[in-house]
Amino acid sequence: MFYLGLDFGTSGARACVINAAGGVAFEASVKYVVPQQQDTADWRAALFDLLAQIPRAQRAALAAIAVDGTSGTVLLADDALEPLAPALLYNDTRASAGTDGVPLPGSLAKGMWLMQQAGTVHARYFLHQADWLAALLTGVGGMSDYHNALKTGFDPCTLDWPAWIQALPIAQLLPRVVPPGTPLARINRHPARHFNVNPACIVRAGTTDSIAAFIATGVAQPGDAVTSLGTTLVLKLLSTTRVESVEYGVYSHRFGNLWLAGGASNSGGGVLRQFFTDAALVELSMKIHPDQPSGLDYYPLPRPGERFPVHAPALLPRLEPRPVDDVRFLHGMLEGIARIEALGYARLAELGATPLRRVISAGGGSKNEVWRHIREKQLGVPVETAQQGEAAFGAARLAQAGVKSFP
Repeated sequence: MFYLGLDFGTSGARACVINAAGGVAFEASVKYVVPQQQDTADWRAALFDLLAQIPRAQRAALAAIAVDGTSGTVLLADDALEPLAPALLYNDTRASAGTDGVPLPGSLAKGMWLMQQAGTVHARYFLHQADWLAALLTGVGGMSDYHNALKTGFDPCTLDWPAWIQALPIAQLLPRVVPPGTPLARINRHPARHFNVNPACIVRAGTTDSIAAFIATGVAQPGDAVTSLGTTLVLKLLSTTRVESVEYGVYSHRFGNLWLAGGASNSGGGVLRQFFTDAALVELSMKIHPDQPSGLDYYPLPRPGERFPVHAPALLPRLEPRPVDDVRFLHGMLEGIARIEALGYARLAELGATPLRRVISAGGGSKNEVWRHIREKQLGVPVETAQQGEAAFGAARLAQAGVKSFP
C-alpha cells in the first residue's frame, strides 16, 4: 500500500508518495504561474495535475491521503464546494477586525470580511485551504483540523469554538474541527474513477504547511525543536506546557498530548541573500573557522523591525562595522543569526515552555555545516540536520499514521 501527502505552499504544490516502510516512492511538484495572485483555480489545477503524475500502480494502491495548506488562507464556498469569491491568502491584510472594529483572530476576520462581499449570500462553508482541497477529494465539506482552525479562533484546550465566536453571523459556516489525521471520508467516486485511485482510499484531516514540515522531521520528545533556516528564522519547540504571547507573536498548537510552541524572527536567509549569492555563501562559509569568534556583534535584519525574540517594530539592522574581508563579514552575520536563535529558545523557556534539549535544522540553511557548528556552540545543545524536512513528506506520514503521528 501507498500513502499520499499533498503540500500546498506559498509558491506551488508538491506531492509525496511513501510506501508501507515510510520510504519515498514518488515525488512531484507544480509551480503557480503567479504565486502572489494564486487562487482556487490554481489549487484545483495543481491538485489534479499532481494526481495525474503519480504512477498508475501507486494510485491504484493508495490507502490514505492527507493535505496541508498555508496557515491563514481561507475562502467561502457554496453547497457544491464552488468558491463564491476569490480566496484570501495567508498574507492578505484587508481584513483585520470585525464590523464593530473589535480585533478578531486573523482567519476569522477574513471570513467576516468575505461575508460582506457581493455574491457570497449563498455561502454554505467557510473553509481553510487544506479543508477545501480535501473536500474536493471526498465531496464532503464542513470539516477542518485543529491546526488550521487555530488562527480562526478555535480553542485547542477545550477543543471547541468559543461561545463568543458561536454567537457571530459566521458561526453557521464554521467547520466541524477534528484532530489532524482523523479519517474524513473515502475518496469520492468521481476523482477515484478519473484518476484510477483505490476506491477504498481514505482522506484524512490535514494540517498547516509548517506543521507538516515539522512532522516530516520525526521529532516527538518534549524539549526537541526544529529550526527552519529559510528566508526567515522560524522556531518550533515541543513542550509539555502551552505558551502564548501576543507581544512576541508566540502561540502553541496542540500536538497530541503535547504543545508545539513557535515564534518567527524577521532575520534569516533573506538578509544573507541581500549581500551574497548562494554560490558565494557556500564558498565563503568553507573559509570560516567556526571555533574562532568573529569579534562582531551583529543583529542581521533585512529591513527595520523585529517581532521575535524581541518586540521592536523600529529596530534597525545592526551590520556595522563591515570588515573588508567578506569571510569575516559572513562569519559575523551567521553568528548574529545564531544568537537570535538562542535568544528565541530562551524566550520560549522564559514564557514557560519545556527547556531546549536538541535542535533539528530544516530549510536551505540547514545544509551549511559551518553554520550548524556555530549554532550548536551558541545553543549549547546538539544540532542535527533533518533527514526529511519537506512538508509533502510530513503530510504523507500523517496520511499513513493518522492521529498516531502525534505523541
